[in-house]
This record gives sequence, C-alpha cells and structure tokens, in this order.
Amino acid sequence: MTEPLVITRITHSCHLIQIGGLTVLTDPWFSQRAFYHPGEPIALQPEALPRLDAVVISHEHYDHCDLAAFSRYPRKDVPLLVAGPVVRKARKAGFGNVRALEPWQSARVGDLTVSAAPGKHGVYEVTYVISAGGRSVYFAGDTLLVPELHTLTDRYGPLDVALLPVNGLHTRMPRSKQVVMNAEEAAELTAALRPRLAVPQHYAFTAGRVGDALILKSDKDPALFVDAVHRLVPDVPVRVIDPGEPLTVAP
Repeated sequence: MTEPLVITRITHSCHLIQIGGLTVLTDPWFSQRAFYHPGEPIALQPEALPRLDAVVISHEHYDHCDLAAFSRYPRKDVPLLVAGPVVRKARKAGFGNVRALEPWQSARVGDLTVSAAPGKHGVYEVTYVISAGGRSVYFAGDTLLVPELHTLTDRYGPLDVALLPVNGLHTRMPRSKQVVMNAEEAAELTAALRPRLAVPQHYAFTAGRVGDALILKSDKDPALFVDAVHRLVPDVPVRVIDPGEPLTVAP
C-alpha cells in the first residue's frame, strides 16, 4: 500500500513534507527582520513542529536557513542534509548530525533517500529530490533555472510533486541581476519534469516598501505561474498552498 504524501507549507520555501511515513522540513524560516519579511503568515513555530526525521537546507541565506529560530526545536540530533556552507552554521546552532551533500550525491535516513541536485543563486545552493515509500518530491529552494535540472526525472524517475520558486527575484544594486527563476522559467521546468503536481513557493517575500523600491524586485503573484503552466503543459495540475494548509497528494 502506498504511503500518503502530505505537504504543509509553513511560509516562503519552508514546508513540512510527510512522505513514506516520514517527516521532512525544508529550508527553515520562522522569524523576520529588517528587509526580510515572508509577506504571508508563518504557520508554525519550531516548538510546534512534529517529530522530524530529516531537514534539508538549500543554502545559507537567512530566509532559508533561520537556524537561530530553528534551534528552539528540541531534537538537536535530527539529521540535517545541507549545502556545504551551512554545515558550520548548523553545528554552531547546536545541531550535531549534519551532513553536506554535493550535486548528484545521495544520503539515506532510514527509509528516506535525499538526493542533491544542482542549483544556482546569489550564493552556493543545492536543490533536493526527496523520496520514500514509492513517492518523490523535488524541492527547488530558490534556484535559477539551470540546464541540469531538466535531467532530474531521467536520474530519479517520475516526481509526484515539484516545489518551485516563481518570483524571478532581482537584486537592484549594484546592477540588476536575476537570482531566482521566474514564473515562465518555472513553468518551463514543470513541462520538462512533468510532475503529477506542481506547487509554487518563494513568491510573497518582501524586503518592505523601501527595500522593494531600492534593493529587490520580484513578482509576488503565484497566479503568473499557474497561468504559465496551464499554457505550456495544461495536463499538469498546479496547486497554490496557503501557509498552514495541508495538501494530501493522492497516489
């Protein structure tokens, strides 16, 4: 019997993924500070998290690697599978079971397999294919679209869900530079991967009125991704998940 797959969005790119009877947290973010606002509610705090079997962290930016807040999670032996630069920060925050994965490396945590894939961002980033119980989820952090990502299903097989960033974030200074894939690029990747379900993430984020005017530029409407997928690959369904909303993905 296939285990249920349930995804609960906490905020931004932080999700609980219940897969194969195991629970994985992605890119923890539980607080906010100047120029870093989720732009939407934070559905859970670390103290309210269920027992985690693993945590994956794509890169070291605060809004994906909020280890100061996540250190309130009581089980410091939970396995953390992370991009290389995160290792030192995670250990400094008190977590003892930390392992770096390079692209195309995999790690097992019980019946869970976490496979790292390439990513490209303003800092070093990896993305992840998370598999257990005959189900599989691709978690893309906030990467740009890079050609290697088109090969994921060739390497790892069909995907049940693809969690993809969609806001096309640009840094304005010192010159405009795109650092996250946009809705059209995320739809292109959806067409290449053909997951059973596509879910947008990383869109409501704001640096505040001043920060958005001077520092960052992005599209905050996930409907742009929904429309692009419907146009490019209409047979792949898309679901926008509100923070705190559990989504059960049928077998």
